[in-house]
Amino acid sequence: MECANSAGRDSRRRRYLSVRPGRIRLAAVADMSELSGATPMVPRRRTRDRRGRGMRGPGVVPRRPGTPELRSPRERFDQLVLDVVSEIDVRWQDRLGLVEYAVEDAPLIPDDWSAATVPLSSLVRGTGATPTRLVLFRRPIEHRAETRGDLEALVLTVVVEQVAELLGIDAEQVDPRYLGEE
Repeated sequence: MECANSAGRDSRRRRYLSVRPGRIRLAAVADMSELSGATPMVPRRRTRDRRGRGMRGPGVVPRRPGTPELRSPRERFDQLVLDVVSEIDVRWQDRLGLVEYAVEDAPLIPDDWSAATVPLSSLVRGTGATPTRLVLFRRPIEHRAETRGDLEALVLTVVVEQVAELLGIDAEQVDPRYLGEE
């Protein structure tokens, strides 16, 4: 039996076991076919987790090829806003009239903006044939929320306060889930 070293030809097929520091390192035989003189088996290709980056490829296989199984953060935010807005719109549609709801990534702030904060939403009242437009800004809202629950509460708060301003009533009357500033 040969003892292969790290520079040897067979070093890729054998694992080295170190017994104790300063002692001889022995090559561990993968299977008995190497000892009996039979033709060695082709070694299986082992895949590695290179540099600790984890598994390659999609974590969830899509049901339909070409469409992602998981929604993007933007799509999840849009769905959250749609859920909150639809509940409030159903409750107040007779007094609200025609309102357009929109989500934009970030507000366009002019160079001479003096406030220290960034707006979370914008409400533009409609005139004549143009509808009222309520725009929520996704990035500033997501930046202020730490968890999914915080995000839901913040979206509800922003929408309720804007609808209350539009209707001219207190925010607590618009939605019973509104907590306001405590």
